[in-house]
Amino acid sequence: MRQAVFLIQTADRKGLLAEITGFFYSRRFNILLCRQYTDVRENMYFMRLVVDLPADATRGRLEEEFGELARKLELNYSVYYSNETQNVAIMVSKASHCLYDLLMHAEEGDLDCRIPLIISNHPDLESVADRFRIPYFCCPMEKGKKAEQEAQVLDLLERHHIDLVVMARYMQILSDDFCERFPQRIINIHHAFLPAFQGGNPYERAWARGVKMIGATAHYATAELDEGPIIEQDVERISHENDPEELKQIGKDIERRVLTRAVRAHLEHRVITCGCRTIVFNR
Repeated sequence: MRQAVFLIQTADRKGLLAEITGFFYSRRFNILLCRQYTDVRENMYFMRLVVDLPADATRGRLEEEFGELARKLELNYSVYYSNETQNVAIMVSKASHCLYDLLMHAEEGDLDCRIPLIISNHPDLESVADRFRIPYFCCPMEKGKKAEQEAQVLDLLERHHIDLVVMARYMQILSDDFCERFPQRIINIHHAFLPAFQGGNPYERAWARGVKMIGATAHYATAELDEGPIIEQDVERISHENDPEELKQIGKDIERRVLTRAVRAHLEHRVITCGCRTIVFNR
Protein backbone atom coordinates (compact mmCIF):
# COMPACT_ATOMS: atom_id res chain seq x y z
CA MET A 1 0.00 0.00 0.00
CA ARG A 2 1.39 3.38 -1.02
CA GLN A 3 0.52 6.18 1.33
CA ALA A 4 1.04 9.93 1.45
CA VAL A 5 1.10 12.00 4.63
CA PHE A 6 0.06 15.66 4.48
CA LEU A 7 0.90 18.09 7.29
CA ILE A 8 -1.12 21.27 6.93
CA GLN A 9 -1.43 24.55 8.81
CA THR A 10 -3.34 27.70 7.98
CA ALA A 11 -5.51 30.42 9.47
CA ASP A 12 -8.70 28.85 10.80
CA ARG A 13 -11.97 29.44 8.96
CA LYS A 14 -15.13 27.58 8.02
CA GLY A 15 -15.08 24.94 5.34
CA LEU A 16 -11.43 23.88 5.53
CA LEU A 17 -12.13 20.26 6.41
CA ALA A 18 -14.70 19.93 3.63
CA GLU A 19 -12.45 21.58 1.03
CA ILE A 20 -9.38 19.48 1.86
CA THR A 21 -11.10 16.11 2.23
CA GLY A 22 -13.26 16.86 -0.82
CA PHE A 23 -10.11 17.27 -2.89
CA PHE A 24 -9.06 13.68 -2.14
CA TYR A 25 -12.59 12.25 -2.46
CA SER A 26 -13.02 13.71 -5.93
CA ARG A 27 -9.82 11.96 -7.03
CA ARG A 28 -10.69 8.54 -5.51
CA PHE A 29 -8.08 8.77 -2.75
CA ASN A 30 -9.04 6.76 0.32
CA ILE A 31 -8.44 8.79 3.50
CA LEU A 32 -6.92 6.39 6.03
CA LEU A 33 -6.49 8.85 8.90
CA CYS A 34 -7.38 12.46 9.58
CA ARG A 35 -6.35 14.36 12.71
CA GLN A 36 -7.08 18.05 13.18
CA TYR A 37 -6.58 20.69 15.84
CA THR A 38 -7.76 24.28 16.06
CA ASP A 39 -5.84 26.78 18.17
CA VAL A 40 -8.65 29.19 19.03
CA ARG A 41 -6.28 31.65 20.74
CA GLU A 42 -4.12 32.07 17.66
CA ASN A 43 -6.90 31.30 15.15
CA MET A 44 -4.76 28.58 13.54
CA TYR A 45 -5.84 25.27 12.03
CA PHE A 46 -3.61 22.16 11.88
CA MET A 47 -4.21 18.86 10.11
CA ARG A 48 -2.41 15.56 9.60
CA LEU A 49 -3.98 13.53 6.84
CA VAL A 50 -2.91 10.11 5.54
CA VAL A 51 -4.22 8.89 2.18
CA ASP A 52 -3.93 5.65 0.23
CA LEU A 53 -2.57 6.39 -3.24
CA PRO A 54 -4.44 4.75 -6.15
CA ALA A 55 -2.35 2.64 -8.50
CA ASP A 56 -2.52 5.25 -11.27
CA ALA A 57 -1.60 8.19 -9.00
CA THR A 58 1.74 9.95 -9.55
CA ARG A 59 3.51 12.19 -7.08
CA GLY A 60 4.03 14.91 -9.63
CA ARG A 61 0.36 15.19 -10.50
CA LEU A 62 -0.75 14.92 -6.86
CA GLU A 63 1.60 17.67 -5.72
CA GLU A 64 0.73 19.91 -8.66
CA GLU A 65 -3.01 19.64 -8.11
CA PHE A 66 -2.82 19.90 -4.32
CA GLY A 67 -0.49 22.87 -4.75
CA GLU A 68 -3.27 24.65 -6.64
CA LEU A 69 -5.67 23.99 -3.75
CA ALA A 70 -3.04 25.13 -1.25
CA ARG A 71 -2.61 28.44 -3.06
CA LYS A 72 -6.35 28.93 -3.20
CA LEU A 73 -6.82 28.21 0.52
CA GLU A 74 -3.47 29.71 1.61
CA LEU A 75 -2.27 26.45 3.13
CA ASN A 76 1.23 25.96 4.48
CA TYR A 77 1.84 22.25 3.92
CA SER A 78 4.37 19.46 3.42
CA VAL A 79 3.87 15.97 1.97
CA TYR A 80 5.74 12.73 2.64
CA TYR A 81 5.50 9.22 1.22
CA SER A 82 5.50 5.86 2.97
CA ASN A 83 8.21 4.34 0.76
CA GLU A 84 10.73 7.07 1.61
CA THR A 85 12.91 5.80 4.45
CA GLN A 86 14.84 8.56 6.18
CA ASN A 87 18.56 8.48 6.89
CA VAL A 88 19.36 9.31 10.52
CA ALA A 89 22.77 10.28 11.92
CA ILE A 90 23.29 9.86 15.65
CA MET A 91 25.77 12.17 17.39
CA VAL A 92 27.14 11.11 20.78
CA SER A 93 29.91 11.91 23.26
CA LYS A 94 30.51 9.39 26.08
CA ALA A 95 27.07 8.49 27.48
CA SER A 96 25.60 5.37 25.84
CA HIS A 97 22.05 5.05 27.19
CA CYS A 98 20.26 7.10 24.51
CA LEU A 99 22.41 5.61 21.74
CA TYR A 100 21.58 2.02 22.78
CA ASP A 101 17.87 2.78 22.97
CA LEU A 102 17.76 4.31 19.48
CA LEU A 103 19.80 1.51 17.93
CA MET A 104 17.72 -1.25 19.51
CA HIS A 105 14.41 0.32 18.47
CA ALA A 106 15.71 0.84 14.94
CA GLU A 107 16.96 -2.75 14.73
CA GLU A 108 13.60 -4.08 15.92
CA GLY A 109 11.71 -1.95 13.39
CA ASP A 110 10.11 0.39 15.90
CA LEU A 111 11.86 3.34 14.23
CA ASP A 112 11.38 3.41 10.48
CA CYS A 113 14.77 4.70 9.41
CA ARG A 114 18.29 3.85 8.31
CA ILE A 115 21.23 4.75 10.53
CA PRO A 116 24.23 4.87 8.16
CA LEU A 117 26.66 6.36 10.66
CA ILE A 118 27.36 7.44 14.23
CA ILE A 119 29.45 10.54 14.86
CA SER A 120 31.24 11.38 18.10
CA ASN A 121 33.80 13.77 19.49
CA HIS A 122 35.26 10.87 21.53
CA PRO A 123 36.25 7.28 20.64
CA ASP A 124 34.57 5.74 23.70
CA LEU A 125 31.40 4.36 22.07
CA GLU A 126 32.92 2.78 18.97
CA SER A 127 32.34 -0.68 20.45
CA VAL A 128 28.59 0.04 20.62
CA ALA A 129 28.57 0.95 16.94
CA ASP A 130 30.50 -2.24 16.13
CA ARG A 131 27.86 -4.38 17.84
CA PHE A 132 25.23 -2.97 15.50
CA ARG A 133 27.59 -2.95 12.50
CA ILE A 134 27.27 0.79 11.96
CA PRO A 135 30.26 2.91 10.83
CA TYR A 136 31.63 5.12 13.63
CA PHE A 137 33.37 8.41 12.93
CA CYS A 138 35.36 10.15 15.65
CA CYS A 139 35.70 13.89 15.06
CA PRO A 140 37.58 15.29 18.10
CA MET A 141 36.83 18.82 19.25
CA GLU A 142 40.17 20.59 19.59
CA LYS A 143 40.41 23.96 21.29
CA GLY A 144 39.99 26.80 18.81
CA LYS A 145 39.05 24.45 15.96
CA LYS A 146 35.28 24.24 16.30
CA ALA A 147 34.66 25.44 12.73
CA GLU A 148 37.01 22.81 11.29
CA GLN A 149 35.40 20.03 13.34
CA GLU A 150 31.88 21.05 12.30
CA ALA A 151 32.96 21.23 8.66
CA GLN A 152 34.16 17.64 8.95
CA VAL A 153 30.84 16.57 10.51
CA LEU A 154 28.79 18.42 7.90
CA ASP A 155 30.75 16.74 5.14
CA LEU A 156 29.92 13.34 6.63
CA LEU A 157 26.24 14.24 6.88
CA GLU A 158 26.15 15.40 3.28
CA ARG A 159 27.97 12.35 1.92
CA HIS A 160 25.55 10.03 3.72
CA HIS A 161 22.46 12.00 2.59
CA ILE A 162 21.25 12.54 6.15
CA ASP A 163 17.65 13.63 6.69
CA LEU A 164 17.64 13.84 10.50
CA VAL A 165 20.39 14.46 13.06
CA VAL A 166 19.86 13.14 16.59
CA MET A 167 21.99 14.52 19.42
CA ALA A 168 21.93 11.52 21.74
CA ARG A 169 23.78 13.22 24.61
CA TYR A 170 26.25 14.90 22.27
CA MET A 171 27.87 17.29 24.71
CA GLN A 172 28.77 20.08 22.31
CA ILE A 173 26.90 23.24 21.33
CA LEU A 174 26.21 23.38 17.60
CA SER A 175 26.97 26.63 15.81
CA ASP A 176 24.27 28.82 14.27
CA ASP A 177 25.45 27.84 10.80
CA PHE A 178 25.18 24.12 11.61
CA CYS A 179 21.62 24.49 12.92
CA GLU A 180 20.59 26.52 9.87
CA ARG A 181 21.74 23.68 7.59
CA PHE A 182 19.16 21.35 9.19
CA PRO A 183 16.13 23.46 10.17
CA GLN A 184 13.68 21.40 12.27
CA ARG A 185 15.86 18.35 11.49
CA ILE A 186 18.11 18.24 14.57
CA ILE A 187 16.66 16.72 17.74
CA ASN A 188 18.38 17.25 21.08
CA ILE A 189 17.77 15.78 24.54
CA HIS A 190 18.57 17.31 27.92
CA HIS A 191 17.55 16.89 31.51
CA ALA A 192 14.78 19.13 32.79
CA PHE A 193 14.74 20.07 36.46
CA LEU A 194 12.85 22.73 38.34
CA PRO A 195 14.87 24.83 38.86
CA ALA A 196 17.08 24.13 35.82
CA PHE A 197 20.64 23.09 36.60
CA GLN A 198 22.92 23.86 33.68
CA GLY A 199 26.54 22.79 33.41
CA GLY A 200 28.31 19.95 35.19
CA ASN A 201 27.01 17.62 37.92
CA PRO A 202 23.33 18.58 37.61
CA TYR A 203 22.13 15.60 39.64
CA GLU A 204 24.43 16.45 42.57
CA ARG A 205 23.08 19.99 42.60
CA ALA A 206 19.49 18.79 42.21
CA TRP A 207 19.95 16.49 45.20
CA ALA A 208 21.50 19.34 47.22
CA ARG A 209 18.46 21.50 46.50
CA GLY A 210 16.01 18.78 47.49
CA VAL A 211 14.36 18.53 44.07
CA LYS A 212 11.15 16.48 44.14
CA MET A 213 10.77 15.87 40.41
CA ILE A 214 13.19 15.27 37.55
CA GLY A 215 12.57 14.90 33.85
CA ALA A 216 13.85 15.31 30.32
CA THR A 217 13.00 17.38 27.26
CA ALA A 218 13.50 16.55 23.58
CA HIS A 219 13.38 19.50 21.23
CA TYR A 220 14.50 20.73 17.84
CA ALA A 221 17.91 22.36 18.07
CA THR A 222 18.13 26.02 17.08
CA ALA A 223 20.70 28.78 17.31
CA GLU A 224 19.29 29.67 20.75
CA LEU A 225 20.61 27.08 23.20
CA ASP A 226 17.84 24.78 24.50
CA GLU A 227 15.18 27.16 23.17
CA GLY A 228 13.98 25.13 20.18
CA PRO A 229 10.39 23.87 19.80
CA ILE A 230 9.66 21.08 22.30
CA ILE A 231 8.61 17.72 20.86
CA GLU A 232 8.41 15.45 23.91
CA GLN A 233 8.81 15.63 27.70
CA ASP A 234 8.43 13.34 30.68
CA VAL A 235 9.00 13.49 34.45
CA GLU A 236 9.20 11.26 37.50
CA ARG A 237 8.67 12.14 41.13
CA ILE A 238 11.55 11.49 43.52
CA SER A 239 12.07 11.91 47.25
CA HIS A 240 14.69 12.59 49.88
CA GLU A 241 15.46 8.87 49.89
CA ASN A 242 17.00 9.00 46.40
CA ASP A 243 20.73 9.74 46.44
CA PRO A 244 22.53 11.48 43.51
CA GLU A 245 23.44 8.18 41.82
CA GLU A 246 19.81 7.06 41.89
CA LEU A 247 18.74 10.41 40.46
CA LYS A 248 21.24 9.98 37.66
CA GLN A 249 19.92 6.52 36.80
CA ILE A 250 16.31 7.68 36.87
CA GLY A 251 17.32 10.61 34.68
CA LYS A 252 18.97 8.29 32.13
CA ASP A 253 15.80 6.20 31.87
CA ILE A 254 13.68 9.29 31.24
CA GLU A 255 16.12 10.73 28.71
CA ARG A 256 16.30 7.62 26.56
CA ARG A 257 12.55 7.09 26.34
CA VAL A 258 11.80 10.77 25.74
CA LEU A 259 14.37 11.00 22.95
CA THR A 260 13.17 7.83 21.25
CA ARG A 261 9.54 9.00 21.40
CA ALA A 262 10.52 12.34 19.88
CA VAL A 263 12.50 10.70 17.07
CA ARG A 264 9.60 8.34 16.35
CA ALA A 265 7.14 11.24 16.14
CA HIS A 266 9.40 13.04 13.68
CA LEU A 267 10.00 9.96 11.53
CA GLU A 268 6.27 9.25 11.40
CA HIS A 269 5.59 12.84 10.28
CA ARG A 270 3.41 13.62 13.28
CA VAL A 271 5.02 16.96 14.19
CA ILE A 272 4.03 20.39 12.88
CA THR A 273 6.16 23.34 14.00
CA CYS A 274 4.47 26.70 14.43
CA GLY A 275 6.79 29.38 15.74
CA CYS A 276 8.23 28.22 19.06
CA ARG A 277 5.56 25.53 19.52
CA THR A 278 4.89 22.10 18.08
CA ILE A 279 1.66 20.30 17.38
CA VAL A 280 2.37 16.58 17.90
CA PHE A 281 -0.43 14.35 16.69
CA ASN A 282 -1.09 10.88 18.10
CA ARG A 283 -0.78 7.94 15.78
